[in-house]
Amino acid sequence: MAIERVRQMTVEEYIAFDEATEVRYEYIDGEIIPMTGGTLYHAIIMANASGELRQRLKGSDCRVISNDMRNRVNPTRYVYPDFCVFCGKAATDERAVTLWNPTLVGEVTSPSSIDRDRDEKRRYYQSIDSLQAYLVIDQHRVYVELHERQGDGWRRHEYRDLQATVPLPALDCELPLAEIYAGIEI
Repeated sequence: MAIERVRQMTVEEYIAFDEATEVRYEYIDGEIIPMTGGTLYHAIIMANASGELRQRLKGSDCRVISNDMRNRVNPTRYVYPDFCVFCGKAATDERAVTLWNPTLVGEVTSPSSIDRDRDEKRRYYQSIDSLQAYLVIDQHRVYVELHERQGDGWRRHEYRDLQATVPLPALDCELPLAEIYAGIEI
């Protein structure tokens, strides 16, 4: 199913609308985009990755946030990643419902989102000054892309082996693919 774009709104209208409904919507340059539901594998992978990160970040100043937290890309773009991590003090709006300073963002792909996650959303996330890493995790095969900030640019790494570990130097930890895909039959 293709992602449907709904209608034009101002940022203020979008925030009021998004907070008044139980369905989550992303906001890109005036358009609202409804977020589709996920599959069982999507949910398991999202929980595995964020849970493993939480365990590995215990004792640090970094926190893992679920997909319920809206992230501000810029003043006209707001998205809901599947999970994210911020380090240090959270920069949020006045009601603490929108995070402005993620360090890592993760998306688990679905057939309807895979192209958007790998292209459009990647470009959005990479424009966030605080972001150091962007993970794209495939739910249908063992495949993780890491986009890592290096100086003024970004470098892409691919991981395809369950024995592989994704290094996350910005968080001073690693994320094993075996843990990301635990309980998934591929």
